[in-house]
Amino acid sequence: MTEVDGELVYELLKKTHQWMDKFEHALGEVKHEIVAMRLQALGTQTDINNIYAVTSRIDQRLDRIEQRLELRELAEPQRPFDPGV
Repeated sequence: MTEVDGELVYELLKKTHQWMDKFEHALGEVKHEIVAMRLQALGTQTDINNIYAVTSRIDQRLDRIEQRLELRELAEPQRPFDPGV
């Protein structure tokens, strides 16, 4: 069996340490990108919720308008339809 030189082990450990530093840096970048994606998804969800809220308010206003029109139609005297007029 060959003798393992201490300097060889030291060089291997140094390279392993450098590789781990690069790996940790890349992993940090990935984490930042994931956070950015989460924030984008949250913003999109907030926009969708706002659209639903506005749509709901419009729907409520339309219902009130329709009710008013129905009441007004009942209060006005009805004439038969005359296409010649």
